[in-house]
Amino acid sequence: MVVKVNKFLKIIFFGILAWLIPFLISVLFVDMEGNFIIPQTFFKSIMIVVGSLVAVMLAVKYYKNIKNDFVQEGIILGIIWFIISIALDLVMVFSNFFQMTVLEYFTDIGLRYLCIPIFTIGLGYALNQKKSF
Repeated sequence: MVVKVNKFLKIIFFGILAWLIPFLISVLFVDMEGNFIIPQTFFKSIMIVVGSLVAVMLAVKYYKNIKNDFVQEGIILGIIWFIISIALDLVMVFSNFFQMTVLEYFTDIGLRYLCIPIFTIGLGYALNQKKSF
């Protein structure tokens, strides 16, 4: 039971990091009034790359302790990290830190988080294939 609790806490912690690290980096590209200091499209590209890099690095670190059921682990990991990212972003939307509506949020930012389960499930599938050789 302790192992499952520790595993779940690790998933939650990594999920928060997967959101927090790109968020902290994003602050570097916004002035004190909340305006972008670089073109917005360039900012979005940077955030996609940073978010993808962080998610993959954390997923690789997570999978180091996994011995089987890689695809199932990837599904669980991806869904939980996706939910964490959306939930934390929605806190920012509802607190008016992100000055946009919920609909604007989902069309501008939220949909991008689907990359996370794509990465985690893809890694799980690749590990599963490697194990069968």
